[in-house]
Amino acid sequence: MNIDFSGSDQATLDFYSKEAPVYVASGAGGVSRWLEPFMKALPVGAHVLEMGCGGGRDAEAMFANGFDVEPTDGSIEIAAKAEKRLGRKVRVMRFDELNAIDLYDAVWANASLLHVPRIALPSILGLVFHALKPGGLHFANYKGGGLAGRDKFGRYFNYFDRDALLQAYSNSGDWEILSVHEYVGGGYDNAQGPWLAISARRPFA
Repeated sequence: MNIDFSGSDQATLDFYSKEAPVYVASGAGGVSRWLEPFMKALPVGAHVLEMGCGGGRDAEAMFANGFDVEPTDGSIEIAAKAEKRLGRKVRVMRFDELNAIDLYDAVWANASLLHVPRIALPSILGLVFHALKPGGLHFANYKGGGLAGRDKFGRYFNYFDRDALLQAYSNSGDWEILSVHEYVGGGYDNAQGPWLAISARRPFA
């Protein structure tokens, strides 16, 4: 599968680099359905890391609500599109390059960590755990299904089921799991299918 166990899949990164204009344009319909409750759970002016910002629509909404957002993306081309929308720097960062310690009030990962190879996800989540301040909030969502594989565009998805996803979090740190929601959603391919949304907190020391 040519999977990089550091947490990246080159074919997936290549897709986003090549399809950046079309992909970013496809995301103009609105922010994530999970963003409003996420923001409501944050302190005023919270320092938020966004992992996989795409075209920047969620970051734009968080900036508008007064949060100190650090948008990042693994694709140079996608990051450039987000910079144009946001009018500010977007850091190009692969998931495994996260090296912050006790820095963020929250880490937002909407439809991004679902591309991390299953074997690598606990280590990536461990980086997220340590990047959060004690009491920090993390959100991520994943396509469901149970078996890892590729979609018709060649993108890798880890396709977790509920039990396997919770196990990945358990293997990565002493998370306090706040909620796991199973729902039906779509994506770039316009296909509807199962998704999992998880909210977790790094416990206070």
